[in-house]
Amino acid sequence: MNASNKKIRVLLTKSQLDGHDRGVRYLARKLREAGIEVIFTRYRSPGEVVNSALQEDVDVIGISFSVGGHTVISAGVIESLQEKGMGNIPLIIGGIIPGDDMSELLRMGVSGVFGPGARAGEVIEHIRTHVAKDL
Repeated sequence: MNASNKKIRVLLTKSQLDGHDRGVRYLARKLREAGIEVIFTRYRSPGEVVNSALQEDVDVIGISFSVGGHTVISAGVIESLQEKGMGNIPLIIGGIIPGDDMSELLRMGVSGVFGPGARAGEVIEHIRTHVAKDL
């Protein structure tokens, strides 16, 4: 398979302590329908997210938040990605993200923030735009 036929691989993950997964499961289905390969996991720490991304050779990491912790976890994932030489992998987050935190998350290196009401098509377009240059 040449680079132009390579499927985009996305790791979608959610905290093991967060049972609210309806939105991320809906997004996983929509991504698959759009021809994007999805790996879905649960995590306990930012390091587990990055280790999963490394093992699965993903192009994008998406984390869903419903119960907070988005700033701390995102910072930890970004730091761990940098440490492992994987800083080129975009991190997107979604879920219940207060508006005041969105600009801080983008400033710290999160590629995209998608709150309640974001359309799956927006996420798909964001992923394709940010990954296409690397394929």
